[in-house]
Amino acid sequence: MGKSRRSLYSEQNRTAYLFLLPWLLGFVLLTAGPMAGSLYLSLTKYNLLTPPSWIGFDNYARIFTEDDTFRGSLWLTFKYVFLSVPLRLAFALLVAMALNKGIRALGIYRTIYYIPSLLGGSVAIAIVWRQIFDGTGAVNKALSWFGIEGPAWIAHPDYIIYTIISLSVWQFGSAMVIFLAGLKQIPADLYEAAQVDGARRRNQFMSITLPMLSPVIFFNLVMSIIHSFQAFTPAFVIGDGRGGPLDATMFYTLYLYLKGFSFFDMGYASALAWIMLLIIGFFTAIIFITSKFWVFYGDNKEGR
Repeated sequence: MGKSRRSLYSEQNRTAYLFLLPWLLGFVLLTAGPMAGSLYLSLTKYNLLTPPSWIGFDNYARIFTEDDTFRGSLWLTFKYVFLSVPLRLAFALLVAMALNKGIRALGIYRTIYYIPSLLGGSVAIAIVWRQIFDGTGAVNKALSWFGIEGPAWIAHPDYIIYTIISLSVWQFGSAMVIFLAGLKQIPADLYEAAQVDGARRRNQFMSITLPMLSPVIFFNLVMSIIHSFQAFTPAFVIGDGRGGPLDATMFYTLYLYLKGFSFFDMGYASALAWIMLLIIGFFTAIIFITSKFWVFYGDNKEGR
């Protein structure tokens, strides 16, 4: 006799869970477990040398009532996110549209533009960027050819943040590749119909390209915001590693790192990490909630 439907279903479930087991173990041991440990440590006083002692919500109270550096680092991180993300996405879309014109050797250009995204998070690239924007670096030398005396980009607290933002914008490759894939999915007959009706390029972009590309924009926006809030290496390397000059590179993640591994206040650092998690979750939720007003899927003209 053949197997009953219930036994066959149970066997299929066991097989599925067997294949999922490596991921489940990785999630529990490398994600859920450390998160639970971090949540516990955020409610303790822990200096890495002695056992943690329970203090409840004292770390959170100190953060919101006594810590001026927390507020400064949070504001600086907001500034970085809200400037770098739109610029990077706009630049990525611009390059993607240029590459979507059917040019020859598209794969080569796509690879060249994608390379910075592969290397941009590395220490080596951040060091190179620091050298380029040094007072005697390539940027100021190029400006001197036009009789312009460039500022001390790295040493001046008013300019160094824009040096880091420019590095973020330079890492547009991953978003560009996704935009390019989305552009190739837009039916060409939509543009042909718009041209017959006399629509200009600007109108075609606003009425066809952006609505049809809105799911891709949505994805890139969410991923870029999450990634930008976690920026650490550029601030650590291009700055002095301690937030200088004058806390101009004291990004939130750098402040968290210094609290945990320089000042050995791991409980406080864990509380900072959970606040950052809630902040990222808040902005991500806003994007998801508002997406029904501007993200277009298929034939649903009202959004999702």
